[in-house]
Amino acid sequence: MEAIRLHTVEGWSQRSIAIHLGVQDKDRIKIWVRKYREVGDTAFKDGRGDPKRTETEQERELRRLQLEVDVLKKWLQILNQEVHTVSTSLSTK
Repeated sequence: MEAIRLHTVEGWSQRSIAIHLGVQDKDRIKIWVRKYREVGDTAFKDGRGDPKRTETEQERELRRLQLEVDVLKKWLQILNQEVHTVSTSLSTK
């Protein structure tokens, strides 16, 4: 966005911008300017990942904690079954 600002607002040449910002490919500035003119700011937004995914950090933490609770409940069930089995076998002896 700095390259775009320097070109559109400050009037710098693409070559000067490339040198100033340390961009090796001077044509890259031309491409960025063209994209900005065609699409605007959205051309430079990070498009990686699933755009439909809107899960927040809190939701991920909540899901992780719920899984942890579910595992602990299952473990408690198994322990209760073992205690019941042991106590039943001891009472029959």
